Amino acid sequence: MQARELGRAFGLAVAERTLRERYPDHLISIVDTDTVLLPGFARTKPAATLGARARPDFLLEAWRPGEGSRVFLVTVNGNHQAVMPKTSASSRTTYRQLDRGSERVEQFHLGQGNETPAFITSTEFLSSAGVTVHVLHAEGDVRLPVRPSSGAYSADVAIGRRALPYVNSVAGSKQGGEDRHNAFLIPEGEFSWFGRVIARAQAAGQLSLADGGGRVGQYLIDDQGRKHFSETAFAGTASVHDAKAGFAGEPYVGTDQVFRINGTRVEAFSGMAADLYDLLADGKVEEYRRRAYERRKDWPKPEDIGDWGASSFRPDGTALAIRVVPKGASSGGPSLS
Repeated sequence: MQARELGRAFGLAVAERTLRERYPDHLISIVDTDTVLLPGFARTKPAATLGARARPDFLLEAWRPGEGSRVFLVTVNGNHQAVMPKTSASSRTTYRQLDRGSERVEQFHLGQGNETPAFITSTEFLSSAGVTVHVLHAEGDVRLPVRPSSGAYSADVAIGRRALPYVNSVAGSKQGGEDRHNAFLIPEGEFSWFGRVIARAQAAGQLSLADGGGRVGQYLIDDQGRKHFSETAFAGTASVHDAKAGFAGEPYVGTDQVFRINGTRVEAFSGMAADLYDLLADGKVEEYRRRAYERRKDWPKPEDIGDWGASSFRPDGTALAIRVVPKGASSGGPSLS
């Protein structure tokens, strides 16, 4: 379990950093593959699932307002080896993970087969020998269409469900004729729709990080789990952006959790800049993206946040921060200021 969770973190970090270096004037969004595939491929029985079909773990979108986005597939795996230095046994595990990752990315295509770029990762945790992230990179350059800043074809408008083909959807070639295989294929004619699916899934993720409650559901359809965010929850678990934090003078809204580590009370905050949160809460995805892009270099630095410890401030306006609870602070309700 540890290798699986940390493998996700390290694999995504390497893929995202690579794209930031390649596209320094873009923002990079991470969305779960299932969330963006369900509107086009959800099975009716069982309801709202993709079944056991293989698929990549995440999509990374490199975007900036007024341009078509680039989309990259990512698979993430990890393995933990107690033996050091690296042995052939650990290498075999890594090779198998890269092999399985390759199979998964081959099951998702934009436009045509073998045109969608991908990162296939396997992270080795080798006791005191360190951490190594292995990456295979599949080339490709697929761009989604430019969206208008408002109106029917913008991401502000709810998406509709599609029934896209899966069986024999991707054409290949073989000696003596054409070969076709099953895969998740987004036809070029659906690129505009799919770009809106990605943008709205990213908006839902941002609000979820800030504990947006029912506001998250406005960006999802039923197949994506909209009902989960609209149902009434027990009062003790229904907090909605119930915490505020000020980092280097920048107001953030979100939620906090207080827990104990070896008897020490620790507070963790997750949220996003207040002005960006308000835009997403009001359903203004395109305006949020424009504003987030304009402010991408405005955010606090980890060294500028006073008594907080480990922290992360992303260019899209989201934040994670942790600190030891100040002595005398109440353990009930939000304690951030």
